[in-house]
Amino acid sequence: MKVPVSLKIAVLAVATTGFYTYVGQLVPQKEVHPPAEVVIAKDLKPEDLRKVGLEVMNGKGLCFTCHTVGKKGALRFPDLEGIGARAASRIPGLSDVDYLAQSLYDPDKFIVEGFSPGMPQISKPPIGLTDDEIRAVVAYLQSLGGTPTVTSETQLPGAASAEASGAGGAS
Repeated sequence: MKVPVSLKIAVLAVATTGFYTYVGQLVPQKEVHPPAEVVIAKDLKPEDLRKVGLEVMNGKGLCFTCHTVGKKGALRFPDLEGIGARAASRIPGLSDVDYLAQSLYDPDKFIVEGFSPGMPQISKPPIGLTDDEIRAVVAYLQSLGGTPTVTSETQLPGAASAEASGAGGAS
């Protein structure tokens, strides 16, 4: 008995679909949710803002996708260990807060030697951190080798609120 070609093709299509359906079910499924919004009170002390900054870096900021803390070797982007101490001396005339803020608002402005540009502007989509969230991140970065001084009232260079008021520098 001769099996028609169209039947062979149909059986092959059903068998292939069934195989890939089976294999697809073996792959663990993970439901990904958007990061939770972080509420930042206006009266946070620098140490509390630091904790919020770590939460933002782990969540919405996606910072640890590329950056590390305390790792050596071939890295995608600079390791952040000790950045709080190094930031004030990286660019003459800039405080640690100014350097960190400008590095976040305009990441191509200061490229660490040995690394290529590639960090997105985190204040714009798709990440879209608010000025308050960036203040919290700066506070966390200051704590890596230094003492956080940033508060909710600190004016950051590059921040929308600083540009609107014409203010700059850290308070």
